[in-house]
Amino acid sequence: MSKKETRRPPALKLLAFVTGCALAMPVLAQQLPELGSEAEPWKVDVYYDNHTAFRGKDRTGDRVGLSKFRNTLQVEADKELGDDWAFRGILRGSWDGVYRMNKGQYGEAAGGPINLQSTTPGGYIETPHGAGPVTKEVVDGLGLTNNAFVSGAGYPNSPNDGFRVLGDRLHETAGGVAFGVPVRPCDKDGRGCRDFGGYGDKKLSELEAPEFNDRLDFIREAYVRKNFTLGDGSDLFLKIGKQQVVWGRTDLFRVLDVINPVDYSRNNIYDELQDIRIPMWIAQAEWRMGPSESMQDRNFQIVWNFDKFRPNNLGQCGSPNAILDAGCFFRGMANLWDNGGTVANFANVAPGTLLATNFGPGQIGLRDVNLPDWSLSNTQIGAKFEGITQDGLSFSLNALYYRSQLPSLHGAKRTTNGFTGVYSETNPYLISFDMEFPRVKLLGGSLDFQSEALGAAFRFEGAMTWGEEFANTARPELYSSNRVWRSVIGVDRPTFIPFINPHRTTLISAQLFWQHIFDHEYYKTGAKDGQNYLGPVGMVDWKDNFIGTVLIKAFMMNDRLSPELIVARDFRAQATAIAPAVEWSVTDDLKLTFGGNFKVGTGARRFDDCRACNPWAPFTAPVGDPDPMTAYSRGLAGFEPLGRFRAGPIGSAMYEDEIYFKLKYQF
Repeated sequence: MSKKETRRPPALKLLAFVTGCALAMPVLAQQLPELGSEAEPWKVDVYYDNHTAFRGKDRTGDRVGLSKFRNTLQVEADKELGDDWAFRGILRGSWDGVYRMNKGQYGEAAGGPINLQSTTPGGYIETPHGAGPVTKEVVDGLGLTNNAFVSGAGYPNSPNDGFRVLGDRLHETAGGVAFGVPVRPCDKDGRGCRDFGGYGDKKLSELEAPEFNDRLDFIREAYVRKNFTLGDGSDLFLKIGKQQVVWGRTDLFRVLDVINPVDYSRNNIYDELQDIRIPMWIAQAEWRMGPSESMQDRNFQIVWNFDKFRPNNLGQCGSPNAILDAGCFFRGMANLWDNGGTVANFANVAPGTLLATNFGPGQIGLRDVNLPDWSLSNTQIGAKFEGITQDGLSFSLNALYYRSQLPSLHGAKRTTNGFTGVYSETNPYLISFDMEFPRVKLLGGSLDFQSEALGAAFRFEGAMTWGEEFANTARPELYSSNRVWRSVIGVDRPTFIPFINPHRTTLISAQLFWQHIFDHEYYKTGAKDGQNYLGPVGMVDWKDNFIGTVLIKAFMMNDRLSPELIVARDFRAQATAIAPAVEWSVTDDLKLTFGGNFKVGTGARRFDDCRACNPWAPFTAPVGDPDPMTAYSRGLAGFEPLGRFRAGPIGSAMYEDEIYFKLKYQF
């Protein structure tokens, strides 16, 4: 008789792991003093945090309900090792119960069968996935019997279950492109699962407890540091290990602060950066030169990120936080490549008629994710000089050579022509992609200063980058490489507001972010260079974009009660996030927070979706097109897939209003 395996729930595993680490610290403390006479005992702090959030109805009318039940244990430990060496470590593990407690939205029961749309002069008609009007049999009837479309019998490797329609939480299909995206964890449904660089292929247990993975993310910090005094009186400071390197002086916006990638899957843009930066194995060396005739202080820093490449975590499709819904687009496109699928409103067969099309595997979609090797091609290195003038002006000059932490989709890749069945390695304007992470060069700087006359502190950051890539439907490869300027100006002012607190200042902090893309391509409706545009084509990102934030934070009851209001406005997307909260320090060890985030303004945006790019000429030319043998985008627009970049992170989360409760306790 075999022994039955005993399984502990993930939450108990988390508790046992982190508690074991905490209990081990005093034992180690008894041993490490023997390493040197100057060694000190461990200093250990243990924190527990619960974050529970609820969402209302999405655009479809579904009541989402619980969107987070995350429980976190964090151990912070410091140790003086002797001979001026010191160690700091932070272990963090979390378990989010939402995948089991609300499995119909985010777990093994998420999604279901879907219908996809065709446009006719009489209105929209809906057909199930796998039953689009344009099928192999229909194209056979045109005499193209070698075509690669799929029979109306459907997809045996991709049945009509476990799907949501791409973008359905935010917008109607409304005559645009749409297709099914699998939304269940990858051990429950492996369709479209890819490793996009630490996300995109996670099973249920990895979504529940994301820190426990092969990158050892439960180690938030683990580094040693030492200060060496040099002969000329200056110092050399070394810091080596897993860590966060913070460049820049502003909140939320990452202009210079791009050394560590960010985990947006934890709580979208609403958590502090220090909690969502992804620590990397980094070596820092800082030459602390001290004062000079013109400077109060001077430092020169070299940073080498020698860790395996890691991009930003944009969130796996089917999880509560998938910023811009990008993870769903990636997963849906990967599934189209692997298994084929029905695409709504694709085939232009007559004026006012766009029919859902049954594409086969290897025709359109996302095939390869080309993550950089762990080699010299992955090396990321930067340098910073910072100083303080005699007048008290703090500044820095920064340079960084790194990999883009956002993916770029390179189109016009290999395909099997749907109409002829002929394979080719390249096909201009075709939505067949590989995912790349290009090299980027950055030069920038920052400064801050105090104005006694205004009673305020001012902060500024600016940076120019070379090599960033953007979606661009005016190019045959559907992307372009551009220079980008980003800057942020911020002001902080403690202000007496008598009706809030006549005895204590209220903090008012404001920031304005500006992004400008050089050599921006955007062609409006009409004819240009012999090409007829039905609508705008080119770069979906705005040439100039502005986002502003305001924070008002008050302090009451001897600073134990702190209400705050954060407002963020994306001016080009015309979308606003409003985040009120109240933080109550019940005791020195227990803190409670009640709050929410709400969005108002414009949500989904339309942009060229490349349905009218005519990659398989002449079969995919719009009816009546004057140049049916030429591939280029005519500008037929829909919400998907590029409209998300027009809407931005706030506009694309328009139906993700939340209220939440947080509890934090220090043991």
